[in-house]
Amino acid sequence: MARIAVYLTGSIAAYKAVSVVRELQRAGHEVRVAQTKAAEQFVGPATLASLTHHPVVDDLWEMSEEGQIPHVHLADWSDLALVVPASADVIAKMAAGLADDAVTSALLATQAPRLVVPAMNSHMWQNPATQRNVTQLLADGVHFLEPADGMLAEGYTGMGRMPEVSTIIAWVAEFLTTGNALAGKRLVVTAGGTREPLDPVRFIGNRSSGKMGIAIAKAAANQGAQVELIVGSVSVDLPNDAGITVRQVETTEELLAAVDQAFEGADALVMAAAVADFRMEAVSDQKIKKDAHGELILKLVKTPDILKTMGQKKGHRLVVGFAAETTALVENGMAELKKKNADLIVANDVTKVGSGFGADTNQVTILAVDQAPQTWPKLSKAAVAKRLVALIGQRLGGKTNGGTRSSHS
Repeated sequence: MARIAVYLTGSIAAYKAVSVVRELQRAGHEVRVAQTKAAEQFVGPATLASLTHHPVVDDLWEMSEEGQIPHVHLADWSDLALVVPASADVIAKMAAGLADDAVTSALLATQAPRLVVPAMNSHMWQNPATQRNVTQLLADGVHFLEPADGMLAEGYTGMGRMPEVSTIIAWVAEFLTTGNALAGKRLVVTAGGTREPLDPVRFIGNRSSGKMGIAIAKAAANQGAQVELIVGSVSVDLPNDAGITVRQVETTEELLAAVDQAFEGADALVMAAAVADFRMEAVSDQKIKKDAHGELILKLVKTPDILKTMGQKKGHRLVVGFAAETTALVENGMAELKKKNADLIVANDVTKVGSGFGADTNQVTILAVDQAPQTWPKLSKAAVAKRLVALIGQRLGGKTNGGTRSSHS
């Protein structure tokens, strides 16, 4: 059962949230509540505190008797954040990253999945500003339950009514059931770029930041997988997660050895690292000095093709590769898919603004031999990772691993 933080905001449907809290408890979940001052115009905190046996978090500046900051403690405590009902105001603040009260501050601080149940006047819901905010939050990985079409408080019907309590409870239950889709699975994920030395000072490298691969590792761990993350050169912090083991390498040869070892007993491999295609035929053991003509001629040889090597020996395991392209995205990606014997290729055009190396967003096309290409909208890399991990979970449902498995609780 889950620890669920329920966030009430200023909608007249707030009175229904009392029943949501009660039904979540009946389902066996531990529930705590935060509410805005506007929500307290409809439901008093004493009611919710009586149900949950915990104080309601409604004051940004309040400190607990133990010296904790209540809204931060709630954000860290929860496995799931449920905003019900979600007003247009709070949806706008979430989209903009504002944190001017206890509810919005906790929602900004939480690392738990955020589920949002809008409830407002139909004109407010359909307003382009609200729809832009919803689109932004969807891109950020927030989950929405569409409002119902029915009688509103204003006395007319329209889209914006809060769904029935039973619908909300079923939606949460479904999310929690699929939220551990990779429980008991072992994934190997690579991230960052490899570096091939020229001499003790210089190297051949690339622009990879590691953001995409690390986001995939986090998303897989959040779905219950045990992840071995193998990283080269990265420009972002490495994850600190009990479900993720981190191993660092530098060269393509080192990456191949690490992947080959980790792939034994794994269920899937996600090759998100940007691997150098060439290395020096002979690395100088001394710093190369400029010659009199200012020329440096390098003799390079190909590095091992790790994705192809793993594709050839995968057996029943799943292999996912990435293809950074500048032209003919689908054609080149499909060629890679077949040549490398991969199950999926995640292709992206790195010439597009906001896509590829170093960016916080990505726009990818998913290629597989058994389906037409699927082009996803531009999303945050975290959102791309969640979608990709969900797809991997679906694919692993029909695959069995020939090696051993370790459970992850």
